[in-house]
Amino acid sequence: MSTDQTKVPPLTRGERALLAGAALLGVGVGGVGLAMSFDTVSAAGARWGFATPQMLPVGIDLAIPVFTVVNLLLIRMDMALSWVRWVPWFLTGVTCWLNIAAGHSLSAKVAHGTMPLLWVVLSEVAAHVYAVRIGAVTGRRMEKIRRSRWVLAPITTFALWRRMTLWEITSYTDALARERKRQLARADLRQKHGRRWRSQTDRRTRVLLKLGELAPAVSESVAAPVAPGAGGPEAPKPTGRRRSANPAARPKPGRRTFDDVLAEARTVTGSWPIEHLTADRIRQAVQCGAAHARTARDVLRGERGGAEAVAA
Repeated sequence: MSTDQTKVPPLTRGERALLAGAALLGVGVGGVGLAMSFDTVSAAGARWGFATPQMLPVGIDLAIPVFTVVNLLLIRMDMALSWVRWVPWFLTGVTCWLNIAAGHSLSAKVAHGTMPLLWVVLSEVAAHVYAVRIGAVTGRRMEKIRRSRWVLAPITTFALWRRMTLWEITSYTDALARERKRQLARADLRQKHGRRWRSQTDRRTRVLLKLGELAPAVSESVAAPVAPGAGGPEAPKPTGRRRSANPAARPKPGRRTFDDVLAEARTVTGSWPIEHLTADRIRQAVQCGAAHARTARDVLRGERGGAEAVAA
């Protein structure tokens, strides 16, 4: 899949104006929720015997935006802590409970408990947008699998999710492409060896098949090895249930080295702007692993930056 097809189209002028207006209104609504919570909890604190009841909502309500900003800064510095994002939710639960306790009727309890939720919902949306944008640039954020796939094929989807998690495959599209190659290679091996294809296949091929890096073309070369010393391809002799006497004689499917990946990445990304040189885009374009993609990104950005400095 090309880079242009996966790129999100930029916002139009009208969409940017609509986003700015929604952000301003959202901050206003969140501020109204905090203000109403401040008045309600302060009055309740005075009834509960607090000497300075204003300190109760100040300590709780102001901590909510503070920890929200801290969470966004940690995401920006690629140092996100999973538990920090739950601190505003916990504090919101506390202030909602205090607001509910301050109400005298069911309607008043619902109204008082709903207002503080406005701010935490707004902050959670902002944190999600911020995290997705940062993850798209760094290539560290793992894309989610569609819910419909979980419903239609839960077992195979779990296996796909497991491989994405174990091998740091952050792109869902890349994971699907690897799964298609793995299924085709598995079909080729079973067609050649039958139901006992696992016992008839060398260990390296089985590992590559498990990783999803064994392409159908490679599996064909494994299925039809060239006999040593022969001038051309020769039909393999039937060996029954015995394995090959000399496994080293078969050409094993080798993985590309980093130099090969970097050379292909230079060719593919030659016309890309420097801001498009991300690990996720390089991995999708070159079909390589996440580690090679991140290293190639750093090398290409360093080369591109040095060339721009010389040109200046």
